[in-house]
Amino acid sequence: MDFLRDLWHFIKARKKWWLAPVIMLLILIGVLLVLGGSSAIAPFIYTLF
Repeated sequence: MDFLRDLWHFIKARKKWWLAPVIMLLILIGVLLVLGGSSAIAPFIYTLF
């Protein structure tokens, strides 16, 4: 969690607000990949792509 806190402080201090949606999208894709590879809802996630 230290990484996320440091990243938030970087975005806030440097006024790089355009990074927030990019990071959120990457996190969402990562969560979908983890769920898609190891759960029973994998067939439903694969239909999205």
